[in-house]
Amino acid sequence: MLDPRLLRTFVAIVDNASFTLAADRLNSTQSTVSQHLGRLEVVVGRRLIDRASAPIGPTPAGERLLGYARRLLALQDEAASLLRDPAGTATIRIGVPDDIVTPAMSEQFASFSARYREIRLDVTTGLSREISKSFRGGELDIAIVKEASAAGDVRATFPEPLAWFEASKHDGDWPEPIPLVTFPPGGLYRDLMIERIERERRSWYIAFTGNSLGSVLSAVEAGLGVSVLPISVTRAHAVRASALFTGEASLCLSVYAWESGSAIGELVDAMTSVLSERDAGRP
Repeated sequence: MLDPRLLRTFVAIVDNASFTLAADRLNSTQSTVSQHLGRLEVVVGRRLIDRASAPIGPTPAGERLLGYARRLLALQDEAASLLRDPAGTATIRIGVPDDIVTPAMSEQFASFSARYREIRLDVTTGLSREISKSFRGGELDIAIVKEASAAGDVRATFPEPLAWFEASKHDGDWPEPIPLVTFPPGGLYRDLMIERIERERRSWYIAFTGNSLGSVLSAVEAGLGVSVLPISVTRAHAVRASALFTGEASLCLSVYAWESGSAIGELVDAMTSVLSERDAGRP
């Protein structure tokens, strides 16, 4: 209801105590300044400038309006400045498994963000099946998932060797029912474990369910049970390959993206490079 142009003119008149100086400050004419003030006074229904004083100044009503006018103009200037800044005006949505967000991958995200201030990276970690579902539903621009076999539109794929792990301090055989340390229902490793143990006609129970790789590894280290995990994530933990079951088939670690050009293609290449070095570093 209060036109910012009229408020800016009113503030300029007060600050300069002159219609002429206000016009110079606004790169306008004295006639336009007078017209703007008159229109604002009609809108508020009050005289805002005491034209008879020397120098001219605000009336009591003008003094009450002045603080609000300055605040409204400051907010407008702040909003305009924000919109002129390109930072974060575009978004790339990325979904990755928890263990893929390594220091090397995070450094690539940070480097990309520094080069492209206008792009905001929205990175979400989760279970591969949920990530794949979100990607196919158009909710993600880039996805890294673990799966039994890669789809035809995969950008890159790497083997993800798996094994059964137990605490390094575990002594002796595991009694039945065998305690399992797992991710929540829907997790690939959980399903692989249950399928394998039932195929071997062994009894089992869920001893621990963790929502993150860190919590699952901590539970295995503590001796709460056995778990199927990627070999690549266990090296720095007090766990060892279990003799309970061997010969677990590898999964595919696959990269998907809807676009191949522009900034997204550059980011996909950088992420793929990290995964390639991760794969090359396996024993």
